[in-house]
Amino acid sequence: MSKRTLVASLVGIVTIGGITAGGLAVADASASTDPSLANTSARYTDTGTLTFTTDVSDDSGVRSLKVLAWPAGSKLDPTEAELRSAESATCRSTAAETSRCTYTVRATKEEASELTTGTWYVSGLATGEDGDTTFVPQAAAFEVTRCSGC
Repeated sequence: MSKRTLVASLVGIVTIGGITAGGLAVADASASTDPSLANTSARYTDTGTLTFTTDVSDDSGVRSLKVLAWPAGSKLDPTEAELRSAESATCRSTAAETSRCTYTVRATKEEASELTTGTWYVSGLATGEDGDTTFVPQAAAFEVTRCSGC
């Protein structure tokens, strides 16, 4: 093989390598990220009201947040697939990529008296506008107690 052919081959390899590396860098920079939850809290009151609040962020914007509350003692262990049919939180945009999502459920006095006391968890399934999802099996915890003076 002549030196001229060898040099041309090496230049071609370096050029293709540079294009490939540049393409990978662009692809990595444009890769979407999965939604995330932050500033999460859950509060249960003696009157049977549960309020779950979280900030959901995704680089494409927030499409939805599905929520399921369940007693720890039940060993329920919900899955992402099960949360797809759960109730939706109400999400209000706070920035281009972030929404404040709130889920509130009110039990009747009779329903509240039948709830399992103790620790409960809230599971969440966040979906971005681009379809990316994040499943959080235990996004928050709260305690259900009986109202002693009601």
